[in-house]
Amino acid sequence: MHKWLNMRRAGCIGLLVMLFLSVTAAFAALWPDTKSQGPRKTDGALQVDVAHIDEGYMLVRGGKTAKRLKLKVAKGDYSVMYDLEGKNEYQVLPLQFGNGKYRLTLYRQVSGSRYTEEGAVSFTADMENVNCAFLFPNAYINYTSENKAVKKAEEICLGLEGDRARYDAITAYVKSAFVYDYVRAVTVKTDGLPDVDYCLNKGMGICQDLAATSVCMLRTQGIPAKLVIGDANGQYHAWVQATVEGKEVIFDPTAILQNMPKPIEYAVERWY
Repeated sequence: MHKWLNMRRAGCIGLLVMLFLSVTAAFAALWPDTKSQGPRKTDGALQVDVAHIDEGYMLVRGGKTAKRLKLKVAKGDYSVMYDLEGKNEYQVLPLQFGNGKYRLTLYRQVSGSRYTEEGAVSFTADMENVNCAFLFPNAYINYTSENKAVKKAEEICLGLEGDRARYDAITAYVKSAFVYDYVRAVTVKTDGLPDVDYCLNKGMGICQDLAATSVCMLRTQGIPAKLVIGDANGQYHAWVQATVEGKEVIFDPTAILQNMPKPIEYAVERWY
Protein backbone atom coordinates (compact mmCIF):
# COMPACT_ATOMS: atom_id res chain seq x y z
CA MET A 1 0.00 0.00 0.00
CA HIS A 2 1.13 3.58 -0.66
CA LYS A 3 1.84 5.78 2.33
CA TRP A 4 0.16 8.94 1.09
CA LEU A 5 1.82 11.73 3.01
CA ASN A 6 0.12 14.95 4.06
CA MET A 7 3.28 16.94 4.73
CA ARG A 8 3.11 20.21 6.69
CA ARG A 9 6.15 22.47 6.67
CA ALA A 10 8.47 19.48 6.69
CA GLY A 11 11.19 21.21 4.66
CA CYS A 12 12.19 19.91 1.25
CA ILE A 13 15.42 18.24 2.36
CA GLY A 14 13.42 16.16 4.80
CA LEU A 15 10.98 15.18 2.06
CA LEU A 16 13.75 14.08 -0.27
CA VAL A 17 15.49 12.13 2.48
CA MET A 18 12.26 10.28 3.23
CA LEU A 19 11.89 9.43 -0.44
CA PHE A 20 15.48 8.21 -0.62
CA LEU A 21 15.04 5.98 2.40
CA SER A 22 11.70 4.56 1.23
CA VAL A 23 12.94 1.93 -1.21
CA THR A 24 10.94 -1.00 0.10
CA ALA A 25 7.70 -2.39 -1.31
CA ALA A 26 5.65 0.66 -0.33
CA PHE A 27 7.16 3.81 -1.81
CA ALA A 28 6.10 7.05 -0.13
CA ALA A 29 4.49 9.42 -2.61
CA LEU A 30 4.10 13.10 -1.71
CA TRP A 31 0.68 14.67 -1.54
CA PRO A 32 -0.21 18.37 -1.16
CA ASP A 33 -2.17 19.64 1.83
CA THR A 34 -5.19 21.09 0.01
CA LYS A 35 -7.05 21.79 3.28
CA SER A 36 -4.30 24.05 4.62
CA GLN A 37 -5.36 26.95 6.84
CA GLY A 38 -1.91 28.50 6.88
CA PRO A 39 -0.72 32.07 6.21
CA ARG A 40 -2.49 33.74 3.31
CA LYS A 41 -1.89 36.58 0.90
CA THR A 42 -5.12 38.27 -0.23
CA ASP A 43 -5.96 41.05 -2.66
CA GLY A 44 -9.42 41.49 -4.12
CA ALA A 45 -10.73 38.10 -5.25
CA LEU A 46 -7.27 36.50 -5.18
CA GLN A 47 -6.34 34.33 -2.19
CA VAL A 48 -3.01 32.51 -1.92
CA ASP A 49 -2.18 30.08 0.90
CA VAL A 50 1.61 30.27 1.30
CA ALA A 51 1.97 27.72 4.10
CA HIS A 52 3.76 25.24 1.84
CA ILE A 53 5.96 27.38 -0.37
CA ASP A 54 9.06 25.84 1.24
CA GLU A 55 7.80 22.49 -0.08
CA GLY A 56 7.45 23.74 -3.65
CA TYR A 57 3.75 24.49 -4.04
CA MET A 58 1.06 27.04 -3.24
CA LEU A 59 -2.73 26.96 -2.96
CA VAL A 60 -4.61 29.53 -5.06
CA ARG A 61 -8.27 30.46 -5.52
CA GLY A 62 -10.02 33.31 -7.27
CA GLY A 63 -13.53 33.43 -5.85
CA LYS A 64 -16.81 32.05 -7.14
CA THR A 65 -17.77 33.14 -10.65
CA ALA A 66 -19.24 31.81 -13.88
CA LYS A 67 -16.65 33.82 -15.83
CA ARG A 68 -13.27 32.42 -16.85
CA LEU A 69 -10.39 33.14 -14.51
CA LYS A 70 -6.73 33.32 -15.46
CA LEU A 71 -3.76 33.57 -13.13
CA LYS A 72 -0.38 34.90 -14.20
CA VAL A 73 2.53 33.54 -12.18
CA ALA A 74 5.69 35.57 -12.72
CA LYS A 75 9.23 35.70 -11.33
CA GLY A 76 11.78 37.94 -12.97
CA ASP A 77 11.80 37.30 -16.72
CA TYR A 78 9.72 34.11 -16.40
CA SER A 79 5.94 33.88 -16.42
CA VAL A 80 3.21 31.34 -17.10
CA MET A 81 -0.59 31.61 -17.28
CA TYR A 82 -2.99 29.19 -15.58
CA ASP A 83 -6.75 28.76 -15.92
CA LEU A 84 -8.45 28.72 -12.52
CA GLU A 85 -11.81 27.18 -11.73
CA GLY A 86 -14.41 29.67 -10.54
CA LYS A 87 -15.52 27.47 -7.65
CA ASN A 88 -13.71 29.36 -4.87
CA GLU A 89 -11.76 26.19 -4.10
CA TYR A 90 -8.01 26.01 -3.70
CA GLN A 91 -5.97 24.66 -6.60
CA VAL A 92 -2.41 23.44 -6.25
CA LEU A 93 0.18 25.27 -8.34
CA PRO A 94 3.94 24.64 -8.43
CA LEU A 95 6.71 27.12 -7.71
CA GLN A 96 8.34 26.07 -10.96
CA PHE A 97 10.68 29.04 -11.26
CA GLY A 98 12.75 28.21 -8.18
CA ASN A 99 13.56 30.57 -5.32
CA GLY A 100 12.96 34.30 -5.35
CA LYS A 101 10.13 36.81 -5.46
CA TYR A 102 6.91 35.70 -7.15
CA ARG A 103 4.07 37.94 -8.28
CA LEU A 104 0.62 36.45 -8.91
CA THR A 105 -2.04 38.41 -10.83
CA LEU A 106 -5.64 37.28 -11.18
CA TYR A 107 -7.73 38.18 -14.24
CA ARG A 108 -11.49 37.70 -14.70
CA GLN A 109 -13.14 37.48 -18.10
CA VAL A 110 -15.31 40.45 -19.05
CA SER A 111 -16.35 39.16 -22.48
CA GLY A 112 -14.62 37.19 -25.21
CA SER A 113 -10.89 37.79 -24.91
CA ARG A 114 -11.30 40.85 -22.62
CA TYR A 115 -10.17 40.41 -19.02
CA THR A 116 -9.94 42.70 -16.02
CA GLU A 117 -7.45 42.48 -13.15
CA GLU A 118 -9.05 41.18 -9.96
CA GLY A 119 -6.10 41.11 -7.56
CA ALA A 120 -2.35 40.71 -7.23
CA VAL A 121 -0.06 39.42 -4.46
CA SER A 122 3.67 38.91 -4.06
CA PHE A 123 5.77 36.63 -1.85
CA THR A 124 9.28 35.22 -1.71
CA ALA A 125 10.00 31.50 -2.04
CA ASP A 126 12.97 30.05 -0.18
CA MET A 127 12.99 26.29 -0.78
CA GLU A 128 15.82 24.15 0.54
CA ASN A 129 15.66 22.17 -2.71
CA VAL A 130 13.86 23.57 -5.75
CA ASN A 131 13.23 20.03 -7.05
CA CYS A 132 10.40 19.77 -4.51
CA ALA A 133 8.15 21.68 -6.92
CA PHE A 134 8.35 18.69 -9.27
CA LEU A 135 7.42 15.95 -6.80
CA PHE A 136 3.77 16.90 -6.16
CA PRO A 137 0.66 16.80 -8.36
CA ASN A 138 -0.74 20.19 -9.33
CA ALA A 139 -3.41 21.82 -11.48
CA TYR A 140 -1.53 20.98 -14.68
CA ILE A 141 -0.08 17.56 -13.81
CA ASN A 142 -3.19 16.42 -11.97
CA TYR A 143 -3.52 13.00 -10.36
CA THR A 144 -4.64 11.30 -7.15
CA SER A 145 -3.83 8.05 -5.40
CA GLU A 146 -6.64 6.42 -7.41
CA ASN A 147 -5.22 7.19 -10.85
CA LYS A 148 -4.25 4.15 -12.89
CA ALA A 149 -0.89 5.72 -13.76
CA VAL A 150 -0.02 6.00 -10.06
CA LYS A 151 -0.94 2.38 -9.40
CA LYS A 152 0.94 1.19 -12.48
CA ALA A 153 4.10 3.00 -11.35
CA GLU A 154 3.83 1.31 -7.97
CA GLU A 155 3.39 -2.07 -9.65
CA ILE A 156 6.35 -1.88 -12.04
CA CYS A 157 8.70 -0.33 -9.45
CA LEU A 158 7.85 -2.77 -6.67
CA GLY A 159 11.04 -3.77 -4.87
CA LEU A 160 13.35 -1.63 -7.01
CA GLU A 161 16.01 0.43 -5.24
CA GLY A 162 17.39 3.75 -6.40
CA ASP A 163 16.21 6.48 -8.74
CA ARG A 164 17.99 5.04 -11.77
CA ALA A 165 16.30 1.64 -11.46
CA ARG A 166 12.85 3.20 -11.06
CA TYR A 167 13.45 5.69 -13.87
CA ASP A 168 14.56 2.91 -16.22
CA ALA A 169 11.56 0.75 -15.33
CA ILE A 170 9.04 3.56 -15.90
CA THR A 171 10.52 4.78 -19.18
CA ALA A 172 10.80 1.23 -20.48
CA TYR A 173 7.13 0.67 -19.65
CA VAL A 174 6.04 3.86 -21.42
CA LYS A 175 8.03 2.94 -24.53
CA SER A 176 6.54 -0.56 -24.67
CA ALA A 177 2.94 0.04 -23.56
CA PHE A 178 1.78 2.96 -25.73
CA VAL A 179 1.45 4.12 -29.32
CA TYR A 180 0.98 7.63 -30.63
CA ASP A 181 -2.67 8.68 -31.09
CA TYR A 182 -2.85 10.36 -34.50
CA VAL A 183 -6.64 10.85 -34.31
CA ARG A 184 -6.48 12.64 -30.96
CA ALA A 185 -3.68 14.81 -32.32
CA VAL A 186 -6.11 16.49 -34.76
CA THR A 187 -9.25 16.45 -32.60
CA VAL A 188 -8.06 17.48 -29.11
CA LYS A 189 -8.87 21.02 -27.92
CA THR A 190 -5.90 23.34 -28.14
CA ASP A 191 -6.44 24.60 -24.58
CA GLY A 192 -7.06 21.17 -23.06
CA LEU A 193 -5.01 19.97 -20.11
CA PRO A 194 -3.07 16.69 -20.13
CA ASP A 195 -4.97 13.57 -19.04
CA VAL A 196 -2.67 11.24 -17.12
CA ASP A 197 -5.02 8.28 -17.36
CA TYR A 198 -5.84 8.64 -21.06
CA CYS A 199 -2.79 6.60 -22.03
CA LEU A 200 -3.55 3.86 -19.52
CA ASN A 201 -7.17 3.58 -20.67
CA LYS A 202 -6.48 3.73 -24.41
CA GLY A 203 -2.92 2.47 -24.74
CA MET A 204 -2.12 5.60 -26.71
CA GLY A 205 -1.81 9.37 -26.42
CA ILE A 206 -0.45 12.57 -27.93
CA CYS A 207 2.74 14.25 -26.76
CA GLN A 208 1.28 16.08 -23.75
CA ASP A 209 -0.62 12.98 -22.54
CA LEU A 210 2.42 10.73 -22.91
CA ALA A 211 4.66 13.26 -21.19
CA ALA A 212 2.18 13.96 -18.36
CA THR A 213 1.65 10.26 -17.71
CA SER A 214 5.41 9.74 -17.55
CA VAL A 215 5.82 12.71 -15.19
CA CYS A 216 3.06 11.42 -12.92
CA MET A 217 4.65 7.97 -12.69
CA LEU A 218 8.12 9.39 -12.05
CA ARG A 219 6.98 11.84 -9.39
CA THR A 220 5.06 9.26 -7.41
CA GLN A 221 8.23 7.18 -7.34
CA GLY A 222 10.26 10.03 -5.89
CA ILE A 223 11.92 11.25 -9.09
CA PRO A 224 11.58 15.01 -9.72
CA ALA A 225 10.16 15.47 -13.21
CA LYS A 226 8.93 18.39 -15.31
CA LEU A 227 6.44 18.46 -18.15
CA VAL A 228 8.21 20.73 -20.63
CA ILE A 229 6.44 22.48 -23.52
CA GLY A 230 8.15 24.14 -26.44
CA ASP A 231 9.54 23.24 -29.88
CA ALA A 232 11.33 20.08 -30.99
CA ASN A 233 12.93 20.40 -34.42
CA GLY A 234 10.56 23.28 -35.10
CA GLN A 235 7.36 21.44 -34.10
CA TYR A 236 5.23 22.41 -31.09
CA HIS A 237 5.83 19.64 -28.59
CA ALA A 238 5.80 18.33 -25.01
CA TRP A 239 8.43 16.15 -23.33
CA VAL A 240 9.87 15.18 -19.93
CA GLN A 241 12.87 16.49 -18.08
CA ALA A 242 13.73 14.48 -14.97
CA THR A 243 16.43 14.67 -12.31
CA VAL A 244 18.01 11.25 -11.82
CA GLU A 245 20.82 10.84 -9.31
CA GLY A 246 21.53 14.57 -9.48
CA LYS A 247 21.62 14.77 -13.29
CA GLU A 248 18.98 16.22 -15.59
CA VAL A 249 17.88 13.88 -18.36
CA ILE A 250 15.37 14.26 -21.20
CA PHE A 251 12.79 11.58 -21.88
CA ASP A 252 10.68 12.15 -24.99
CA PRO A 253 8.16 9.32 -25.39
CA THR A 254 6.61 10.78 -28.54
CA ALA A 255 9.99 11.06 -30.27
CA ILE A 256 10.68 7.42 -29.43
CA LEU A 257 7.26 6.14 -30.50
CA GLN A 258 7.32 8.14 -33.76
CA ASN A 259 11.00 7.51 -34.52
CA MET A 260 11.63 11.23 -34.86
CA PRO A 261 14.89 12.01 -36.68
CA LYS A 262 17.87 12.87 -34.49
CA PRO A 263 19.48 15.02 -33.30
CA ILE A 264 16.45 16.75 -31.80
CA GLU A 265 16.84 20.43 -31.05
CA TYR A 266 14.64 21.44 -28.12
CA ALA A 267 13.55 25.04 -27.47
CA VAL A 268 11.85 25.39 -24.07
CA GLU A 269 8.83 27.70 -23.75
CA ARG A 270 7.46 26.73 -20.33
CA TRP A 271 7.39 23.89 -17.84
CA TYR A 272 5.14 22.56 -15.06
